[in-house]
Amino acid sequence: MKALLLENIHQVAVESLEAKGYEVELRSGSLSEEELVEALEGVSLLGIRSNTTVTAKVLDAAPDLVAIGCFCIGTNQVDLAAATERGVAVFNAPYSNTRSVVELVIGEIIALARRLPEKIEKMHAGVWDKSAKGSHEVRGRTLGIVGYGNIGTQLSTVAEALGMRVVFFDTADRPAHGNARRMSTLDELLAISDVVSLHIDGRPGNAGMFGHEQFAKMKPRAMFVNAARGMVVDTESLREHILSGHIAGAAMDVFPVEPKAQGDPFESPLRGLDNVILTPHVGGSTQEAQEEIGWFVSGKLAAFALHGSTALSVNLPAVNVPELRTGHRLGFLHRNVPGVLARLNEMLAEEGDNVVQQQLATRGEVGYVVTDAAAPLSEGSLQRLAASENGLWVRTWSA
Repeated sequence: MKALLLENIHQVAVESLEAKGYEVELRSGSLSEEELVEALEGVSLLGIRSNTTVTAKVLDAAPDLVAIGCFCIGTNQVDLAAATERGVAVFNAPYSNTRSVVELVIGEIIALARRLPEKIEKMHAGVWDKSAKGSHEVRGRTLGIVGYGNIGTQLSTVAEALGMRVVFFDTADRPAHGNARRMSTLDELLAISDVVSLHIDGRPGNAGMFGHEQFAKMKPRAMFVNAARGMVVDTESLREHILSGHIAGAAMDVFPVEPKAQGDPFESPLRGLDNVILTPHVGGSTQEAQEEIGWFVSGKLAAFALHGSTALSVNLPAVNVPELRTGHRLGFLHRNVPGVLARLNEMLAEEGDNVVQQQLATRGEVGYVVTDAAAPLSEGSLQRLAASENGLWVRTWSA
């Protein structure tokens, strides 16, 4: 059993998979499509972060691949439809780096409000500029959070603890935390926020969501933070509004195009601007977050590969089965058409297989049945399932 982990995934993931019998290869950088096709020969588990793209071509060239772990929040770097069609499970870490991202955003808001980037640059240049011009406290200021999910809600709580007023906008129906107020439109939020912080996902519909029109509607001399996805912001428009003085400062941790490896050159129209903080996609890059992500995602990969559990998979139906300690287990991933479960159980009965317990879940166009039995399932049942016109794969496990 082989696992390939890319982009400096935490050592705890290596140790976790090795303890479960995997031969683990750890690489520091991301791979291109062609490099990934070559590297995945014989690999059953793939671990990536945000800079590796898994396309349908990659999946076609990796017949041994059973699961992909995104050791981060986002999964838009994986062709989820293609992975589902091929029965490859995809997992991520939706909660593990929440606190790290929130702390970075809070630090950046304070730094921008105090104009610390300029002060720091001048001090390193040997210039003593002890001035309060343009420097403000964050207490009493209004923070507008766009996207009120796991990170947005925790940011809301911490910002209130600092004395900020919080408003938020989300297309989903999210309950307000603390004294935060929901805005009915994005424009309403932009008009009253002293700081706007983005925490939306990378779905295609969000590409270019924040451009000239949105920056123009922001409160004069407001600040802007993006620690969500680079593709949602038009950085050229942001540059124009910073140079005009309409936007007082910005902090960007993500970018439309990011270098593939450590040390590669970084280009952005935001480089060199006053009171602009640029960080290399490090929102979740704390030792605490990376260790937690390494433990969490490697655990989900192993639970699927070794026991058939799809709990918290982002693309396959969720069947949360425990570790198999006794007996035998059958996993059947199939197209979601009526009657599959009835035909499965009829088939097992005809072959004399006795079911101990069974779980079924469906998601979109696929369904997943996990069946436990005291004795090994008959070869007849396995052959008939493998030949099923609606089956995607059949797998068995034994304690």
